[in-house]
Amino acid sequence: MTFTFIADTDIGNVKKTNQDSLLVKHAAYNNKEVLMAIVCDGMGGLSSGELASATVIRAFDKWFDQILPFELENPDLSVISGKWAATLKELNADLLKYSRIQGRSMGTTFSGIIFIDDSYLIVHVGDSRVYHLSSGITQITKDQTFVAREIEKGKMTKEQAKTDKRRNMLLQCVGASAQVIPEVIIDKTEPGAYLLCSDGFRHVISEEEIFESLNPVNCINKQAMHSNTRYLIDLVKQRNERDNISAILIKVS
Repeated sequence: MTFTFIADTDIGNVKKTNQDSLLVKHAAYNNKEVLMAIVCDGMGGLSSGELASATVIRAFDKWFDQILPFELENPDLSVISGKWAATLKELNADLLKYSRIQGRSMGTTFSGIIFIDDSYLIVHVGDSRVYHLSSGITQITKDQTFVAREIEKGKMTKEQAKTDKRRNMLLQCVGASAQVIPEVIIDKTEPGAYLLCSDGFRHVISEEEIFESLNPVNCINKQAMHSNTRYLIDLVKQRNERDNISAILIKVS
């Protein structure tokens, strides 16, 4: 597998700080490529959300540089998933403790993917998303939100959820939950593209619009990937999205 990737983030129309944090790490081993990408959407007053998301990103940046080389001696995504989940639980406890000391709440979503050999691992907390785009668009992760749970129970439609005041109410996030139980997905890597995005990126645009701009046919090279992603970010801002807006696009061939 070979990877081409871009990342883009925008403070948006309203907020004074960008509380989203992004990370992409790309390396070679045994004549193969490994790629890790993470989107964290921080929340909390003043700089609290930015601190939460950046703290998580720094921990995984360090993991990639210092721990992953040992994992690649005999890579096992099930083992790595357990270590990622444990790391998020530790970070959750640390951020909770810090919040109590400082007297302010903070938290962050986490949607991370790592590609090793011909498979990928996704670990997910909150309502940032991971999509796969090929001949269509598929949401891989499940939103951990109140409205997503109500839709699953049949108590709310997707259209109702779009305007419900509780659409941003998370069931869990790193740093503000008593406990964190990440969603873990391990699967075969398919050709096409993988999109990681914060909720601000996709609230006011449709999956059809995302696919139209970011499908592999229309993203033939890195320049097209950049310009098409920026087009969507600008479109989101024109539609008066109030949140920060972030996306990582990874093309796999």
